[in-house]
Amino acid sequence: MDLGKVLEKLPQPQHENLLVGINTSDDAGVYKISDDLAVIQTVDFFTPIVDDPYMYGQISAANSLSDVYAMGGRPLTALNVVCFSTNIFSTDVLAEILKGGFDKVSEAGAVIVGGHTATDDELKYGLSVTGVIHPDKIVTNSGARPGDKLVLTKPLGTGIISTALKFGKDLGELTDRVCRVMAELNKTASEVMQEIGVNACTDITGFGLLGHTYEMAAGAKVGINIQASDVPYFKEVIGLIEQGLIPGGTISNGAYLEDKVNMDKGVSSEQATVLFDAQTSGGLLISVEESKSNKLISELHNRGVQSAAIIGEVTAEHPAFIMVR
Repeated sequence: MDLGKVLEKLPQPQHENLLVGINTSDDAGVYKISDDLAVIQTVDFFTPIVDDPYMYGQISAANSLSDVYAMGGRPLTALNVVCFSTNIFSTDVLAEILKGGFDKVSEAGAVIVGGHTATDDELKYGLSVTGVIHPDKIVTNSGARPGDKLVLTKPLGTGIISTALKFGKDLGELTDRVCRVMAELNKTASEVMQEIGVNACTDITGFGLLGHTYEMAAGAKVGINIQASDVPYFKEVIGLIEQGLIPGGTISNGAYLEDKVNMDKGVSSEQATVLFDAQTSGGLLISVEESKSNKLISELHNRGVQSAAIIGEVTAEHPAFIMVR
């Protein structure tokens, strides 16, 4: 389903206090309460991508919280969203999922305040999250400016690796390594970008790096250049791609973005697949003034965000289009 075509048929929400709505495909909605307080609202949930229910709960919660961090905000409360069938899974499985979510929300400094369950043979879990931010400090996905550098904070490839796990591939220690990355909060990265001061941000999830980069470019009416060799990713995914272990979402991303991205001949098909890969609980993509970019990278590394790297730049040329070299 092309959600964009559905949304085009609906009226655009309008309110004097609605600071961020749906018009730029941003990560969350933001509503002004007072001159110094706005609330951030978001919701996300998905089917299991790992066998361990506790880890699944952690990853899904981190993914849901990420939308608040992408706006530069602080999560405050969360509601569990669960689709579950006791005819298929034991309640012990559900307890482990919820425990994983609870622990991750607690790590974020937020509070689970309730939730909702529905009977469904296809297991799904996630959170509806409410956060807070000062109205003057909101970071949207549409503020990128020509001359900015683009910084990515987590490696790519989680969609491909998750697909390999679903097909029963024994990936050894890579499984634990990838799970740790997906369960890692974007809290520190968000705090650092607020301290440094940046122009735009989005988190990288199901639309892949290039999909979310396109939303950033289209929203700001700028062009973006990506240096493929500078993009961090799990090196093991190249072999998995060669085995044909590519998620359907990754393929769909490539098809949708076909006329919005120019891939240089020097970029291999495997590299291109990684750039389109549908991520789960990916990192932040940050657009920052060039003069601040090295300071941002240095501070991210000093605070433990080791994979953070400059991967491209924003240009006034070819607006709403991405060049990959």
